[in-house]
Amino acid sequence: MRSALKERGLGYVLAVACSAEVTTGAGTFRADALVKKVPKRSWQKLSAGRGAKGQRFNDWAVIDLADPRPGSRQLLIRRNRTTGELAYYRCYSPEPVPLTTLVKVAGCRWRVEETFQSEKGLAGLDEHQVRRYPSWRRWVTLAMLAHAFLAVVRAEEYACRPTPDSMVPLSCNGIQHLFITLVVQPLHDAAHRLAWSD
Repeated sequence: MRSALKERGLGYVLAVACSAEVTTGAGTFRADALVKKVPKRSWQKLSAGRGAKGQRFNDWAVIDLADPRPGSRQLLIRRNRTTGELAYYRCYSPEPVPLTTLVKVAGCRWRVEETFQSEKGLAGLDEHQVRRYPSWRRWVTLAMLAHAFLAVVRAEEYACRPTPDSMVPLSCNGIQHLFITLVVQPLHDAAHRLAWSD
């Protein structure tokens, strides 16, 4: 994947395992061994973006990697300020970029994960019993369309209908509940229930 992105001239920040080996000017090291050589003054407190509880501050350090090919390659390291947990990222950019840019790109991952969690809860993304790739692809596409529908309806609610001070604007959860209640009307007659036992 990294090679394909480089061939297209696209930069990336990709999470890697602590056992990933990287080559620096001093030699080849595992990422978790290399982090022990980072001086204390190299760590910077930076935010990877806003989260549910405000800015997500962590300590970050970057190590330049040795590679004769054009482009800038680094190992980005994130350290949780409370637990000390470490995460590692391989970075590439056609031109050198500052640490703050790499941190912002790494922080985009949380938005993607939040969207996946939302799609699981609202659109059933995780409810497919994977048998074959074509059926999985159809299910994921349908779940993404359902989530997009909820997001668009929510955005239109915010943009077109200002709510009175006493009312809370509709959320995606509220829209999903209303849609199921008003549009999708399940059958509850005896014949339907007996058919399930067959």
